[in-house]
Amino acid sequence: MRAAQHGGGAAATLDGRADGTDGLADGPGGDPGEPCEPGNPPDSPGDPADGPGLGPGRAAQAPAVSALHLSAFRALRTRTVPLGPVTVLTGPSGSGKSTVLEAYEALARLGQGSPLDEVFGAPAVSPAEHSPYVPRTARPDRQGRRGFRLGCTVAGPAGPLRFDVAVQAEPELRVVGERLSDASGGTLFSTALRDPARRAVAAACPAAGAHRTLRMPDDRLALPLLPLRVAGTTPEEQVLLEAVEQVVVALRSVFACAPAPARMREPVAARDGRLRGDCGNLADVLRRTRAECGTRHAALLAAVREGCAGPVAALRSEPAGPGRGPDPELVRGVLVRDDGGPGTPLEWLGEGELRFTALALVLLTGPGVLSVDTVHEVPAARQALTVLADGADRGLDERQAAELLALARRMAERGHVRLLATSTAGGVLSRDAARRGDPLLVDLGR
Repeated sequence: MRAAQHGGGAAATLDGRADGTDGLADGPGGDPGEPCEPGNPPDSPGDPADGPGLGPGRAAQAPAVSALHLSAFRALRTRTVPLGPVTVLTGPSGSGKSTVLEAYEALARLGQGSPLDEVFGAPAVSPAEHSPYVPRTARPDRQGRRGFRLGCTVAGPAGPLRFDVAVQAEPELRVVGERLSDASGGTLFSTALRDPARRAVAAACPAAGAHRTLRMPDDRLALPLLPLRVAGTTPEEQVLLEAVEQVVVALRSVFACAPAPARMREPVAARDGRLRGDCGNLADVLRRTRAECGTRHAALLAAVREGCAGPVAALRSEPAGPGRGPDPELVRGVLVRDDGGPGTPLEWLGEGELRFTALALVLLTGPGVLSVDTVHEVPAARQALTVLADGADRGLDERQAAELLALARRMAERGHVRLLATSTAGGVLSRDAARRGDPLLVDLGR
């Protein structure tokens, strides 16, 4: 399906061309893993949304990002990173491991509808200042504009779809082009900046007709806004909306996890029990999972026994004093030993043990326990949460890294969770992945 061509002025591109294109490169496009949602039986054997024939342990096909395309982003150029259910990125310092995760998280936030300035910060305010997202060697066009391009391939019920976005970062931040393509390379939806003087892009799609364009804002992605502008009354519109839903669902189901042991050691207020990205409120989440998610909490306890030193009989939270002002009471996490002695507060654990516990909790729970924005209109069984863990093996020993990868593989097999982690060259996680050959190991240093 090809998008209609527009008349009018030439489109602004990121490489200095004014050829009427959008500047985007052409190309082809109950088990412990089920979410624990408030108000639902947390340990029910299956989700009615799975449909007939889908029993426990089998998930409906969920959209998932199968590759990231970094055409020009920070120090990476023309780089495609394949992604599997469990992927470990390795390579020397400076090879772009963290950049790949940053690009994924940026796409996720854009897919949630966040404006560009919230995702990428304020644009450069003077010619002497340059955006850190633009490759250093990128040359400005005749108007002094520079920018970056990134995208992804999403696998799902609609087949493999490719989505790319071009962003102008200098002198002002704005989207200059998007493209959604099907498996054959046909354009399902595209936008282009036709008139730089207007804060809008022109969108073309089958629903727009051959002589009609849609105007979309240039301060955020048009893709997640498209269902508000297309009725879906024709077969062509329905195909387009199904493709858009597949990409948006895959991008929004992301949780960036960076456990901070220093914050995890502090007592926290007992609030909603939704885990933050730094896992600083781990004790509050343990309080909730132990009360509401018995199956998943038992699975977490089994993992903690493998990842922490000494005997472990229980994992819980306990009161740690009154909160400040209007805050509720404080709680702290405790490991209960099976030797009859006093419990071990989590703040006494080593950094590796705390990081392992937090990552295991993330893999074993679901969006209902994590502070993550998912698509509420789509059943949970048709969403696969992708966990981004930069430096996942920091502080872990060989045993902990092996157990963490084994846990990630088990949860990925259920179809509920995917993991994209980074590990230094020769790190324990990359060594275990190379030895087993099961997780996809991508060496960015090659």
